[in-house]
Amino acid sequence: MDKFSKGVIKSLGEAADHAEGRASSARVHVVEVPDVRAIRRKLHLSQQEFAQKYRIPLPTLRNWEQGRRQPDAPAAAYLHAIAMRPHEISEALKL
Repeated sequence: MDKFSKGVIKSLGEAADHAEGRASSARVHVVEVPDVRAIRRKLHLSQQEFAQKYRIPLPTLRNWEQGRRQPDAPAAAYLHAIAMRPHEISEALKL
């Protein structure tokens, strides 16, 4: 049996294990959730200013900060970008 066939069989076994709720060797992707409040405070912005400047709905920002919801992967990436390059992100959004 060649390498490709062995890989297919292994993947099918992992899929079957997952479908039946058994532990598998599948990789899990963990999204690091940024501290939204800390980012906003570091920039010395109110919730309203931060939401407006970075085009985030104010209720969404409040839910994140109060722990009622967590940013999904794209939102977490966006928040990390804001934390690293706040002025560049703000300028890009003015276009």
